[in-house]
Amino acid sequence: MSRKPMADPENPEWTAGDVARSKGPESLPAHVLAAFPKTAARVRGPQKSETKVPVSIRLDRSVVDYFKAQGPGWQSRINEALAGMIRR
Repeated sequence: MSRKPMADPENPEWTAGDVARSKGPESLPAHVLAAFPKTAARVRGPQKSETKVPVSIRLDRSVVDYFKAQGPGWQSRINEALAGMIRR
């Protein structure tokens, strides 16, 4: 006894036109997605320089104003000043 495939009127089989109009892989049926191999997950490589750690620190207003007055990059300049203190 052979079975007839079940038809779902709310979810009909896709036509070539449906596939052409699709927006991305999430809109393709599973059997179409299965035909494409999955790409390897992208992994970030090792850091080229020392990584920085986010911290919260309270500084005198005059210190912050001094570094900000020198323009963008004031946080990096504060980091450089502090790093210079530990290299002595």
